[in-house]
Amino acid sequence: MVTTLWTLITIFLGVSFVTIMFSVVKRKEPTKDFSTVFVRVKTWWGMFAVFCLATLFNPVVSLLSLMVLCFFGLKEYFSMMKKTRKADRRLFLWAYLAIPLQFYWIFIGWYGMFIVFIPVYVFLFLPLPRLIGKGTSGFLRSVSSTQWGLMLMVFGLSHLAYYQIASPEYGANLVLFLVILTQVNDIVHYFLSMYGGKRKVIPSANSSITWEGFIGATFVTTVVSYLIYPYLTPLDLTFGILSGVLISFSGFFGSLTISVLRRDLLIGNKKFDLLKESYLMRVDSLTYTAPVFFHVIRYYFDFM
Repeated sequence: MVTTLWTLITIFLGVSFVTIMFSVVKRKEPTKDFSTVFVRVKTWWGMFAVFCLATLFNPVVSLLSLMVLCFFGLKEYFSMMKKTRKADRRLFLWAYLAIPLQFYWIFIGWYGMFIVFIPVYVFLFLPLPRLIGKGTSGFLRSVSSTQWGLMLMVFGLSHLAYYQIASPEYGANLVLFLVILTQVNDIVHYFLSMYGGKRKVIPSANSSITWEGFIGATFVTTVVSYLIYPYLTPLDLTFGILSGVLISFSGFFGSLTISVLRRDLLIGNKKFDLLKESYLMRVDSLTYTAPVFFHVIRYYFDFM
C-alpha cells in the first residue's frame, strides 16, 4: 500500500509539472497550435483519477470506466461514417451490445471467450442484422466498417481492463507502465515533429507524424522504460528495455492508422477540424499498444 501511495504521489507531481510547463510554453508561443498536447494532458488527469479509484478502492471502477471509454470511442467512430442507412444503425445497436458482453468476459476472467468473442463470434454474427434488414446496397462497407470499429475501439482497448484480471499482483502497475510509455512516446513524437520534423510520413493525413519524431520518440521512450521498469514491473532488464521499443513502435502504427482512418472517414466533412479533442485522438496509440504489450508479456511470463 505504501508503494502504491508513493507511486500515485509521484504521478500527481509529474502530471502537475507537465501541465504547468505546457501552460507556460503556450503563453510564450501563442501562435503555435498546442491543442493536441492539452488533449493529452486532460487524458492523463482522467487516467490518473481512474487509476486512483482502481488501486485505492475497487478495480471494478476501472473496468466500468474503460467500458464507458470504449462506448464513446465507438460512438464517435460511427458518427464519422458517411451516408449511414437505417440498416446500418441497426447494425450499430448490435455492436454497442457487444461492449458489456466483452467486459463481462473480462470480469469473470474467461480469457478464452474474451480473446475470440469480437474477432470470431461477433464477426460471424454481424452480417445477420444486415441480412434480416434486407439491405444489400453497401452491405460489405457497413459490415466491415463496423467490425473495424469494434476491433479498434472495443477489442483493442478492452485489453487495458484485462491486465488486472490476468495478474492481480502486477496488473495495475503494468497498465500504468504501459500508459506512461505510450503517452511519453506520443508527446515526444509530437514536439520533435513540431520543432525538428522535416520528413512527414503521411502529410495528407497528419502533418505531425514525421520520421524524425518517430526515431527520437523511440529513443526517449526506451530510456524512460529502462528508468521506470524496476519500480512498476517484475520484468527483467532485457524486457525492460525491449518494452520501450515495442510500445513505441506499436504506438506509432496506432497513431498512423487512426490518422488515416479519420481522414478517410471525414474527407470533405466540415467536422474534421472540430475533432481535435475527439476520443479517437486521445486513445489512438493505446488501441495498438494495449493488446500488443499484453500478448507479448503473457507469452513470455508466467505471472500473466
